[in-house]
Amino acid sequence: MFIETMARRGYRFVGGIAPPTRQAETTEAPIKRWGLRIAVAAMLLVAVLLLTWDLGGLRSKLLSRPAAQPQIHSLAVLPLTNICADSAQEYFADAMTEELIGELSRIGTLKIISRTSVMQYKGERNKPLPQIARELNVDAVIEGSVLRSGNQVRITAHMIYAPTDQNLMTEIYEGDLGDVLKMQREVAESITTKVRAKLTPEEQSRLHQTPKVDPEAYQAYEVATRLDTNGYQGIRKAQSYLEKSIEKDPNFAPAYVWLAGSYVFFLANRWQSPGEAYPLAKKFIHKALELGERNCAAHQVLYEITWRYDWDWQASEKEILRGVQLCPNESALYWHYGAYLAVNGRTAEARSEMSKARELDPIKSEPLAGEAVIAYHSRDYKALIEIDRAFVEEDPNNWLAHYWFGVGYEGSGQMLPAILEYQKAAALAAGDSDAIAALAHAYAASGKKIEAQKILNEWLRQSETGCVSPYMIATIYAGLGNRDKAFEYLEKAYQERSADLSYFLRADLRVDGLRSDPRFQNLMRRMNFPN
Repeated sequence: MFIETMARRGYRFVGGIAPPTRQAETTEAPIKRWGLRIAVAAMLLVAVLLLTWDLGGLRSKLLSRPAAQPQIHSLAVLPLTNICADSAQEYFADAMTEELIGELSRIGTLKIISRTSVMQYKGERNKPLPQIARELNVDAVIEGSVLRSGNQVRITAHMIYAPTDQNLMTEIYEGDLGDVLKMQREVAESITTKVRAKLTPEEQSRLHQTPKVDPEAYQAYEVATRLDTNGYQGIRKAQSYLEKSIEKDPNFAPAYVWLAGSYVFFLANRWQSPGEAYPLAKKFIHKALELGERNCAAHQVLYEITWRYDWDWQASEKEILRGVQLCPNESALYWHYGAYLAVNGRTAEARSEMSKARELDPIKSEPLAGEAVIAYHSRDYKALIEIDRAFVEEDPNNWLAHYWFGVGYEGSGQMLPAILEYQKAAALAAGDSDAIAALAHAYAASGKKIEAQKILNEWLRQSETGCVSPYMIATIYAGLGNRDKAFEYLEKAYQERSADLSYFLRADLRVDGLRSDPRFQNLMRRMNFPN
């Protein structure tokens, strides 16, 4: 087209481009025609040479047009497939998935979906990837496999741009079990490079670290983290594996973090006294942070300790914010921070943090639990009823949903439905003292004092040899109208530094009858609650 156009304008293509000459149009027409033919032939020859030999790479430069790189702002790591013949290695593939999500969650410029939302797709074969991506509201997904043979590990990872099903990356990583942490970070680094994520110096430094772990220590740790830890015996079994992990590799920080967290969990469920559990939790979490300060899980556990046991509210907030800074995609951190803010009456901020948790963990029912926590601590009982009606419909076997449902009813003066919900909570909670104390208080408040006294007597008997929360005993005495006994047990709770005080005291309707007493105001001051 270029040649034809210039020819029509009177240009000659003999040894270059010359200005048009009107005289040549009449006296040299035959020469002009032959010159044009020669020029066309020369151009065709050049084209053939380019196509055939790619001289100097010129063909590639002229003809290649690289496909535009899709913009990736959000990712979901789908459960990695175990391709080992040994089905017992299934837990290992799940662990690799969780660890890879953990590595990517530290990248602030990417949105990474939480493990709890992606694990529902484990074994999913029917849903196309674009549909999964839409459900999780992400641009791309990571899928792949894990093969473990003895101490040898191979990880294969693919990154798929969901809207077009385009494969953006395929990488294979191999090494021994001691290098598994290094491989996980190499996968994360490849992904961040492919999506052109901007990393802070701190993020770059972490990805370039190459930690090594004793294979037996890592194996023991993985067994511990895959156990069912919803009950006391399950946690004790996990602790034995974590202790073995630390024995094999005293520098393996994740084992210390989990061990510290297990003792905090004991306290949250009132399975061990604060005097026994908290010193151990502190010991292990400080050791983890000595081994590496940039550990968001360690800061989350230390946040729990400084809030629930030390009652150092400013230090606690500092720890959870450091965790968020290190792992800006970890939904649990936003959830916990939201709960902290709710307890302290910072309701608008609490809603903002719970919203961030929901965005990163869109499928799990915890967003409803987060809304319930906020409504509970703001004493919005009408909202609590509506939230937990939906919560119970979604998760009918969740005892907390029924417990909060009961609180909503009791706070609204509807004692009969409150008692029914507390009964369901107590049955589902397998003996959780909070649900039972709520039921006993509702019995007392509705005139069923014999039923309330029966629960109280049983707890007093158990407290002689076991661990029973003095705070929960105090709530029953408050329901029965025995103020002096209620304050006696509140003081016991204070002296043992019960975690129940920091969580419940400001909003708990079970102690409303005590709030006007000067002893209650004195207790609030000693608890150092922020204004």
